[in-house]
Amino acid sequence: MPKLIPGDGPQTAADVLDEVLSKDPERVALVGRSGRFDYRSLDLAVNRAAHGFARLGVGAGDRVAACLPNDVEIVIAMLATLRLGALWVGINRPLAPREKAWILADCGARLFLARPEYAAEVEGERSGLDSLEQVIVSDPGSGGGDPWTELLEGAPEETRPQVTIDPFAPAAIAYTSGTTGFPKGAVHSQHNMLIPGALAVALGRYAGASQGVVLPLSILNLMVLGPLTAYQDGTSLVAIDRIDPVGLAEWIRRERVGNLCGVPTVLHDLLTHPDVKAEDLASLRTPEVGGAIVPEEFRRLYRERFGVGVRIGYGMTEAPTAVTWSGTEDASLPGLCGKPQDYVEIHILDENGSECPTGEVGEICIAPASSGAWKDVYTPMLRYWNNPEATEKALLDGVYHSGDLGFIAEDGNLFIRGRRNELILRGGANVYPAEVERILELDPGIAGSAVLGLPDERLGERVVAVVECEPDAEVEAESLLDACRAELARYKVPEQILFVETLPRNAMSKVVKRELLPLFGVTDS
Repeated sequence: MPKLIPGDGPQTAADVLDEVLSKDPERVALVGRSGRFDYRSLDLAVNRAAHGFARLGVGAGDRVAACLPNDVEIVIAMLATLRLGALWVGINRPLAPREKAWILADCGARLFLARPEYAAEVEGERSGLDSLEQVIVSDPGSGGGDPWTELLEGAPEETRPQVTIDPFAPAAIAYTSGTTGFPKGAVHSQHNMLIPGALAVALGRYAGASQGVVLPLSILNLMVLGPLTAYQDGTSLVAIDRIDPVGLAEWIRRERVGNLCGVPTVLHDLLTHPDVKAEDLASLRTPEVGGAIVPEEFRRLYRERFGVGVRIGYGMTEAPTAVTWSGTEDASLPGLCGKPQDYVEIHILDENGSECPTGEVGEICIAPASSGAWKDVYTPMLRYWNNPEATEKALLDGVYHSGDLGFIAEDGNLFIRGRRNELILRGGANVYPAEVERILELDPGIAGSAVLGLPDERLGERVVAVVECEPDAEVEAESLLDACRAELARYKVPEQILFVETLPRNAMSKVVKRELLPLFGVTDS
């Protein structure tokens, strides 16, 4: 059993509001397009949502799923779910209807909260969703007559549900694309969801400045870095629903956003758009970057605007969030990811599971810190939901095996050198080739396919594909793209498809993807 989080802060996400509630309940807590809450009114709203969920039959261990934009209700619903001891499941809006339905079926969601268009998508995929008892529509534009508003209005607010919360029990499932072509659900506890924010507060990293979230809050890592960190730091969470540079700048200026975690694509556009003025970004400190390759052009823009190098994090859904952060010295060394957070140790292991010497490339594995104030506090994910085989491969003796390749330098910095699982990071979004290849190969005319990530100055990587057709088959690229558009999120659809007579394969019949790079004018390095 891991140790509790050091210090006197909250030990469960269910009581993350309590410290400010006892001291300054009128402090601003949550701002979104649909409302503004201080800590007191947010606590009451969370109580109402929790009682409303309970009245619909949701209890400890049940799964509550949501497909919502960045706004106030997604934060309220998440906190309410955790107060019941239920499991939170965020579903990304860009996913295709069948992808959304697959997640709902796999996690066995009892309740699904969504905007009208996403609720309608799931209703169209209802077969196989036997566990789904309630679909609650949230529609702020309806003037208050939507089921979500009615649920809140009819529930008690002064008292919390009488539930004993185990901080180490399953509390959330974060679905990440799987190398088998289907998503995997990483299960996390409330304890683990609080650790990144608790350390940030202990280090004074954000110093009480407001926390803005521009990336989707339906991603668990953003819930951890956003509201759960903000509320441990006693500040406000700004749920930003505009990703375009002008819209994002308006949010930053109006709400005096101090902290922001983004991807290079979003921040690059923010720093280069002619209609974004310096005064729009006056409150913004030094935004953090995670989940993407950082092009040199973006590093230059960042240094010019903020006067320091970009701070880069390396992490994964299974962590959750970042396990390393770089400093702001911006050495611009390829693959630099920084040093481990205080609560983790990073081990570089060879194929036999032995520790690699300093500077030698091996698999990046994450374990709890074995010394210091954060010793034995951390755990990686508890397991993959409904996937014992994948769990067994990823978790060995409490150590998470990432599948990423890298090395630890003499100064303790981690460097990434490749991804054993072939993950493509397009604009900060994860694309696993196997997901796309699975759709391409549904076409009976396709004998094989290979999906690659090509370097891109703005996006980090872009998605392309190479296919091999069956003899005498006639297949059009546009028909394959149409199939991908119907089954996959937009960012997963290849930008280009090339046809070859034969895909290069090794002795085990595995496609050797590096031999395909020259087709796109890229030299394998």
